Amino acid sequence: MKRIKTALVSVFHKDGLDELLKKLNAEGVKFLSTGGTQKFIESLGYECQAVEEVTTYPSILGGRVKTLHPKIFGGILGRRDNEGDQQQMAQYEIPEIDLVIVDLYPFEQTVASGASEADIIEKIDIGGISLIRAGAKNFKDVVIVPSKAEYSVLLDILNKQGAQTSIEERRMFATRAFGVSSRYDTAINSWFVSTKK
Repeated sequence: MKRIKTALVSVFHKDGLDELLKKLNAEGVKFLSTGGTQKFIESLGYECQAVEEVTTYPSILGGRVKTLHPKIFGGILGRRDNEGDQQQMAQYEIPEIDLVIVDLYPFEQTVASGASEADIIEKIDIGGISLIRAGAKNFKDVVIVPSKAEYSVLLDILNKQGAQTSIEERRMFATRAFGVSSRYDTAINSWFVSTKK
């Protein structure tokens, strides 16, 4: 069993998130977030550290680069049972991130809405998909919640056993996460194929 101490929350869809945040906060989990999600968490009365505080970098390039930083990805990918990883995390002041709650920009809905090519391109998620893959890769230590469909799944687990998960549960979330990323990339690929000049 692994305990959840710090959660990175960065989502497009906030519906249904408040109940999950309430339970995590009650369990003493610390929140780390970006932009609109940080404001949402704070509006519920919970403390939330800005990702920019950890990275010492602002959100840049019109929001294209927010979470893509060694202090964030190191915190997710660092192996808790690997001495070298632990030494480097201490050396570079990388915080352990035990839970990643993220979803992806609504690419397919943007295509379906008849948006311009420029708008569609902007809805190709980079940070979110990278966070999903990183969290899923390191499922041995990290819980990855890759879409709002999994909010209730994690909440059920938290209600049963507090802020801790088994390796089987983390592997289940990782399996779902790679399903989400696979479907997303397939949708993007299909759009590129269908619009090729």
